[in-house]
Amino acid sequence: MLRLCILLLTITSFSYCFASNNPSVVGVSPASASPLAIESPQQFLGYPLGTWHLRHDQINFYLKQLAQQSPRVSLEATGVSHEARQQLTAVITSPKNQANLSQILADRAQVKAGTKQTGPLIIWLAYSIHGDEASGAHAALAVSYQLSTSQESWIQELLDNAVVLITPTQNPDGFDRFSTWTNNYTGKIKVSDPNHNEHKQNWPSGRRNHYFADLNRDWLFLRHPESQGRIALFHKWNPHYVGDFHEMGHNKSYFFQPGVPSRTHPLTPNENQLLTNKLASYHAEALDARKQAYFSKQMFDDFYYGKGSSYPDINGSVGILFEQASVRGQIQDSDNGRLIFADAIANQVATSYSSLRGAFALQKELKEYQTRFYQRKDKHQPSGREAGFLVSASGDPARRDDLANLLQQHQIIYFYLNDNIKQGKHRYEQRDSLFIPINQPQKSLLLAMFDQRTEFEDATFYDVSTWNLAYSYNLQLAQDVSLNVDDLLTTPPAFTSPRIEANSVALLIDWRQQNATPMLQKLLTAGVTVKFAASPFSINTGKQVTQFASGTLQIPLGKQELPSQELTTLVSSLANSYQVTFYNVSSSLSTSGIDLGSDDFHKIAPIKPLILTGDGTSASEVGELWYFMDNRVGVALTQVDTSRLPSLELAGYSHLFLANGSYRSLEDKTVRKLGQFVNDGGIIVAQKGALEWLSRGNLLKSDVRNARHFSQLFPTEGLSFADKSKLNARQAIGGAVVALDIDPTHPVTFGIETSQLPVLKNKAIGLLKTTTPFITAATYADEPLLDGYLAKEYQRSLNQTPAIVVERHGKGAIVALTDNLLFRNIWLGSDKIYSNSLYFIPALH
Repeated sequence: MLRLCILLLTITSFSYCFASNNPSVVGVSPASASPLAIESPQQFLGYPLGTWHLRHDQINFYLKQLAQQSPRVSLEATGVSHEARQQLTAVITSPKNQANLSQILADRAQVKAGTKQTGPLIIWLAYSIHGDEASGAHAALAVSYQLSTSQESWIQELLDNAVVLITPTQNPDGFDRFSTWTNNYTGKIKVSDPNHNEHKQNWPSGRRNHYFADLNRDWLFLRHPESQGRIALFHKWNPHYVGDFHEMGHNKSYFFQPGVPSRTHPLTPNENQLLTNKLASYHAEALDARKQAYFSKQMFDDFYYGKGSSYPDINGSVGILFEQASVRGQIQDSDNGRLIFADAIANQVATSYSSLRGAFALQKELKEYQTRFYQRKDKHQPSGREAGFLVSASGDPARRDDLANLLQQHQIIYFYLNDNIKQGKHRYEQRDSLFIPINQPQKSLLLAMFDQRTEFEDATFYDVSTWNLAYSYNLQLAQDVSLNVDDLLTTPPAFTSPRIEANSVALLIDWRQQNATPMLQKLLTAGVTVKFAASPFSINTGKQVTQFASGTLQIPLGKQELPSQELTTLVSSLANSYQVTFYNVSSSLSTSGIDLGSDDFHKIAPIKPLILTGDGTSASEVGELWYFMDNRVGVALTQVDTSRLPSLELAGYSHLFLANGSYRSLEDKTVRKLGQFVNDGGIIVAQKGALEWLSRGNLLKSDVRNARHFSQLFPTEGLSFADKSKLNARQAIGGAVVALDIDPTHPVTFGIETSQLPVLKNKAIGLLKTTTPFITAATYADEPLLDGYLAKEYQRSLNQTPAIVVERHGKGAIVALTDNLLFRNIWLGSDKIYSNSLYFIPALH
């Protein structure tokens, strides 16, 4: 067999077959041969594992076969991806434990109560959350097979005392996108040239999911079904150890945690990092045995809790990040020599086994650590009078409900109000508020999700420096509020759908409600005439006079194409479905402000938006806009590659969205084409880097300040070479929350209740102050930094400069945004800007 493997290695440059017969390489001895009739991955596939990049369905079929053939294996299904690919996790343990899984899970459900743990150790090995980091998924099959068949004594002892969860692919859609790409360019003669198409994916890469989202940034926000299933699995099993297997740039070696010690989040317990250091010795030993170079305590950190290696750390587990130099195909030349996919797989197998050995050796410490994590007196079940956060979405029940759903998935306890509460200057109403007790089992995670800090020991961030939900949801938040939770509600107050009264001349909808947007889109699709108010007004709504803000929607009942009964049924059905409150008015005469028949009520036109995609555009931001249109607004978004724009007829589209990007491949005549589109009444909504391109083409008149401009603000005189990394860290904007002072009278800000709007800034770009009147809708505040890290140079320079500008051009307009107001689709407090750009800006000439 060994001779055959060497022959295969010679023919195909594939070394895993050799590795699997060398126990020092992968940690399994020849004694692991099993009498059980269980197919190996090679037998199942018909070729050695790694010869071709697998598809997700092949992996699932193999897991299902293992579960049928081995008494040690069962499967957990955690839902499906956006493209309906089933997500499976192999549960591998001894037959005795398999028969007792229900009791084991019942015991695991008590972990957060801090009870003494007597059951098995829970180890979760999770791979390939980035779809083009494929070595992990392939290694997962090798490890699953060995654990399901091995007769080696230590593995049998492990499985007698532990449950091993193995999730091979956490991003099925991106994984298949990548495997199709790389297999298409793999020939009989392997090409190691990094410039070969096999190693250079098309746009979008397989790293991201269906909506081009990075799922390894979604552990906190849970915008995607893959993440929701993963978090449900985590809290079902409450693992002691989580191995998070990735790939990095092909010129690197191999990384395992600990990361940079000074860049660990302060809320992570020190004991967690001590255990991480102890586990590191097992990974070092495994890689040394393979003569594989590696590094740790550099480059990567343990700060942002929205990643697979750090989310466990704030939930009583120990998460470990692994990064293998990526082959992105079969073989590729690198600074460290030729990379071979089979070797990458073998490295991931080696650290999978070091994870098992290390966690098993430290099982007593891991269990005691998790128990102590939840035994603290301030992590009790809330009862009686408790201190906590009182939050309000300011008239928007949908934002409150989205937050409640997010908290529930993270097993954070919260309550609904049983009455309205006045706290300080704000009225916290039943329909839009929550009370979240601080002292509860998930206290650590709760504090992390609302964490606020602007001072850091090391201001270098692998990802964002803040993710405070109070800002992303734009919540009114009162801290240290004391309420009796026994008197609060555990379910939301029932929504009572309004009825359309016979004497009503019009219906009014408060635009602050997030779900007013999809309801409006459905009405427009059905041909219903809807108008919006350009000015505030007060009007009699039956028993009282009600004040309405600018942006309020009006459905006139007198002149509609739909028959009266059909319109009534449609509006009532939509209001009930979206839980949107509307008001009946029996007269068009207001008590103050504009009347309902005023020209200041503008008719809203149907929309047909378009977005540019492809090389030169940010896949993540394109995906966020697509997700917003698809899941929030409910409107079709036409996606067109930039290469097709010059020949595209734009007359049929109402809006053109330009996400962050360079757009350098587009010629000057294309800018002129867009200028004609705007002059004819089209709306361009552009953000971040797209503003530079529009400015260079003289289509955007506002002056753009780019990264080169801001870099000049940082003095370099007297700096030594050793200061270079610190300067780079100061110049980087690692995702900070800044405040915008908004003009509430501008149509693009309608529906935003607060005078200041928090947004996430992660790019050095801005606009110069302008003397042109009426175009600036929002400016950065005098002291813009609200949360996270932003160098003083940026803060001073951004002060009172434009952040949102709406320039009129002929019959159309350009909405210029210096920031991405949808960041990871968790910024529900600022997405109203996009809705206003869709429906309101076209009507104002």
